[in-house]
Amino acid sequence: MLKEEKKMKKTDKPVSYVFDTSAILTLWNNEEGADTVEHILRSGATIYISFMSFMEGQYRLWKNVGKDESDEFSKYLELLPIKRVDINDLIFEKSVKIKATKNLSVCDSWIIATSMATDSILVHKNPEFEQVKRKVRLKTLPYKKRQKSS
Repeated sequence: MLKEEKKMKKTDKPVSYVFDTSAILTLWNNEEGADTVEHILRSGATIYISFMSFMEGQYRLWKNVGKDESDEFSKYLELLPIKRVDINDLIFEKSVKIKATKNLSVCDSWIIATSMATDSILVHKNPEFEQVKRKVRLKTLPYKKRQKSS
């Protein structure tokens, strides 16, 4: 049982999650932390993904691996028990504020705003998200190990 699920028992408020692009790609690439993402997917919790993560995942795969892999990724996302969150006024306003006040990308600002607007735990492996740990609940997956330069 995840820590967040234990907390839920105290408040009886259903736990929901937002998967950052890094969480989805962790599962796709079977990286360290994929078991945690899979556990959340199987938990029955509501899982949201920002429209920006759909776009970011697809363009990264297309650019780095090819269009066929990007298309497969898109089909894969359709099979997962997730809810895509598109733009709305609340998320727009929150993302503007985040981008203006934090050192984060536009994509990350949208994803964090989605987590805030849905009152969900943000699942990620992005060290830059530490900037918003007082504003949004984070479930941090293992960061990728940096290669030592010689």
